[in-house]
Parts: sequence; C-alpha cells; structure tokens
Amino acid sequence: MLSTLIVSALAMGLLVFWFAGRAAAETATVIGQRACARAGVQWLDQSVHLLAIRVRRGPDGWLGLERHFGFEYSTGGEDRHAGRIVLHGRQLRALAGPMPPGPAGPTLD
Repeated sequence: MLSTLIVSALAMGLLVFWFAGRAAAETATVIGQRACARAGVQWLDQSVHLLAIRVRRGPDGWLGLERHFGFEYSTGGEDRHAGRIVLHGRQLRALAGPMPPGPAGPTLD
C-alpha cells in the first residue's frame, strides 16, 4: 500500500515537471517568433530546443527552475544564427538573438 502511494506521488511529480517544461517551451517559442518578426528575420525550424535547466532564485526570492532554450534564425535565408531565451518559470529573464532595426546612425561619407 505504501509503495503504491510513493510510486503515485513520483509519477505525479514527473507529470507536473513535464507539463511545466512544455508550457515553458511554448512560451519560449512565442517569444522567439515575436523577436524574429520584430527584427525582420526568418525564424528557422519553427521550434526551440532545451539547452539547460538550473535551479535559481527568482526576483521574489523563491527558488524556481530557470530554463535556457536555443533557436535559430536567418537574416537572408542563406545564413544561420543562434539565439537564446532564458525563462524563470514562464517569465522572460533574457533574450539573445535578433535585434529590431534601430534608428539610422551617422554615416561615413
């Protein structure tokens, strides 16, 4: 009886971990797609991939999982660049990747 309870609790913990990871991956996908659209670059492979999971303190001081996702984009269709999205829970902590075009700076003539 006790072993069944322990196995059930472990299975529930794994399910919660799995669904939280999928939700974070979906959030990272939306963030990556929007970043590429704002920068005017092509989002490649239509997905993100998990690079790392770490236990970190959030801004509120509580421990939580920090997930690092990678994605790829192209500026002209012939090149590939890597981007990175860092989420704490489902909150964006960092984005390294395509930058939207800024105002034109001074030119050298």
